[in-house]
Amino acid sequence: MVSIITINYNQTQVTCELLQSLKALTYPNYEVIVVDNASTENPEQIIKQQFPNVQVIVSTTNLGFSGGNNLGMTHAKGDYFFLVNNDTELTPNCIEQLLAMYQKIPNLGIVCPKIRYFEAAQPIQYVGYTKLNPITARNHTIGQYEPDNGQYQQATQTPYAHGAAMMVSRQAVEKVGMMPEDFFLYYEELDWSEQMKRAGYQIYVEPQATIFHKESVSTGKDSPLKTYYLTRNRILFMRRNATGIMLLLFFLYTLLIMIPKNLLTLALQHQTQHLKAFWQGIMWHFLNYKL
Repeated sequence: MVSIITINYNQTQVTCELLQSLKALTYPNYEVIVVDNASTENPEQIIKQQFPNVQVIVSTTNLGFSGGNNLGMTHAKGDYFFLVNNDTELTPNCIEQLLAMYQKIPNLGIVCPKIRYFEAAQPIQYVGYTKLNPITARNHTIGQYEPDNGQYQQATQTPYAHGAAMMVSRQAVEKVGMMPEDFFLYYEELDWSEQMKRAGYQIYVEPQATIFHKESVSTGKDSPLKTYYLTRNRILFMRRNATGIMLLLFFLYTLLIMIPKNLLTLALQHQTQHLKAFWQGIMWHFLNYKL
């Protein structure tokens, strides 16, 4: 059994579009769980009217991406959890293709589908990640913005899962634990990927499975909220996963290059709100977080 879990936050119509796409799934044995992260309006009645078999869990507080998915997993009955963004739509045979990977890779922890952008040309968004640069804590998304001409056909191992769509086995979650909730938004799936690998699990992407992603519907593509969490959590990720000389080099890069460069760039562009969000993301580490 597969538990499909998604989070709603003030985007009931978008969530319903995802749920509508699930009606075309060819895999028969699944349940659907929607976790509402304290939206301004409770979506339960609207969702249940259109999709009576969907389980809606309403949180009284915004638990973030990790917390919302973790709440969904605590209520899930499946042998596998398919965590998908509410701004995605699934293709009919997506689940079968992902489940087949667990028969091929005995120590598979997480498998992701190919992700394509939900727009006219539908270019590729993700068919895997490169490794993180140990100094800058940056990496690249393989295939991003490329037209999908069938150039990615083979399932491949990847260092990191993509949070927009990842299937994880219950067995792996029980061994490794649920997603870390310190991040709230962004980088949590990268941290979870590191935990999975340390526990001996592999992470794969299966291009034969496809979903379409509308991207950044909840936070906005260029919002100060996104700037804050990306800044804060990039450093948090390294503090949790880097050690020794690697962590020292990252801190030197952050203090001498990354912070001055971003402050100057945002100031010159008169991006006042983003400048404030960036600085708050930096200062959070001095004011709140202790390892």
